[in-house]
Amino acid sequence: MKTVFVLLDSLNRNAMECYGPTSVITPNFSRFAERAITFDNHYVGSLPCIPARRDLHTGRINFLHRSWGPLEPFDDSFPELLKQSGTYSHIATDHHHYFADGGATYHQRYSSWDLVRGQAIDRWKAHVNPNLGGLRKEYHPLQHHRANYIINRSYVADEADYCGPQVFRLGQEFLEQNHKDDDWLLQLECFDPHEPFHAPPRFREMYPTDYDGPILDWPVYKRVTETPEEIAELRANYAALTTMCDEYFGKLLDFFDENDLWKDTCLVLTTDHGFLLGEHDWWSKNRMPVYDEIARIPLMIAHPNYSEQGGTRRKALTQSTDIMPMLLDLHDKEIPRDVLGKSLLPLLEDDHAIRDAAIFGYFGAACNVTDGRYVYHRYPEKLTVDGLYEYTLMPTRMTTRFSISELVGATLANPFDFSKGVPLLKLKPRANEAGEAIEVQGMDFADTQTRLYDLDNDPGQTTPIDDLEIEARLVAAMTRLMLEADAPPELFERFNLTHERAAHV
Repeated sequence: MKTVFVLLDSLNRNAMECYGPTSVITPNFSRFAERAITFDNHYVGSLPCIPARRDLHTGRINFLHRSWGPLEPFDDSFPELLKQSGTYSHIATDHHHYFADGGATYHQRYSSWDLVRGQAIDRWKAHVNPNLGGLRKEYHPLQHHRANYIINRSYVADEADYCGPQVFRLGQEFLEQNHKDDDWLLQLECFDPHEPFHAPPRFREMYPTDYDGPILDWPVYKRVTETPEEIAELRANYAALTTMCDEYFGKLLDFFDENDLWKDTCLVLTTDHGFLLGEHDWWSKNRMPVYDEIARIPLMIAHPNYSEQGGTRRKALTQSTDIMPMLLDLHDKEIPRDVLGKSLLPLLEDDHAIRDAAIFGYFGAACNVTDGRYVYHRYPEKLTVDGLYEYTLMPTRMTTRFSISELVGATLANPFDFSKGVPLLKLKPRANEAGEAIEVQGMDFADTQTRLYDLDNDPGQTTPIDDLEIEARLVAAMTRLMLEADAPPELFERFNLTHERAAHV
């Protein structure tokens, strides 16, 4: 088997024509949907970017034990398992988080890798004393703190210089060299359409606005306070970048057509999470409840053995953790016992239930659960870090190490079921001045009310419902799934859930 795994970042399924009416131009995603099986109820697991990738690598939920962090020594990683059993694995990416402290153990799991430099805040070009005053004049004040991005962008002159096109070009180079060989996996991972929404001019020109101001293509993770013109500009820039991704994905489809790869190569397209573009009066992710614009993500799979299923859709509830066992299954590899995800291969033959519920969320925030129709966001009564711990052998965060003061207070916890007999450091998480848990980049959580939504009758999640019977059923499912994931005992107390579990002390 040969597999091409395309992973985009922050792709909102509502910006894809194959998922419903949209003003965003995405003909190649629709073109792929004609050949692929499209999943309508595919959900995230752990959030945001790197926690989601740990789920993808391991087939396990990790937000119950850890915030943003690297693969752990005991983690099973699908590209490494493939590599160890004779299947070549390669990643081409511009995802700069892989090369920062909190993600540095991921790319080494592959047989080989390509990295495109300069994406977003990648610390790329060495300017000892940059003229930021001059450079900032071109940018909206909301973006003046993005010094690395402003410097990086000054080196982008032509469309070929943009990171996304470079990634797809590297992917094509791999295919040109290796497509006639067998037993390999290519992960083509593009940071786009993650912010900054910087697209080549010909794509941006497709989405005119009335905005007349400095560059505004990076929304701040906060409530919407911008003018209507600024909102339209940000949305237009996202649309332009999504259309760019669509076109370059189309070049990949062209290669499949020209070389008849459909007969022997599986092509998978998905994302790590969605993105809010003003819906629910919020920008982006991380801080607010995990609305469906973030949690319910696209997934399309074209498998040569199921070509007759092209153009069909699946209603089964699936999750990001299901990707890992599927990739191993594709290459006839054994799935480790610690994997909680379910291989999606049986769903390619016909639509049927593989789970009745899925949990997802951010470390320190709500635990969320869905059964495919109802979504329940359960927040703790108090968001303080009291009784909340991180479990790790790799004490690094997004771009930094844990501080000495954090490590001084560390204790050693008993192994979890999945840590293969290895005890872990038990550490206090980051907190703000109020003692509340904070996620990456020092941002706190907001709008922290427990709510229940009926997606059939309220797909936009505008009006929470009160239904004690449904809530009790989802709470029971949440408790069961947390137990299956070997969640720390203190989390059950944090969420006021009944459990029977020996303490990890």
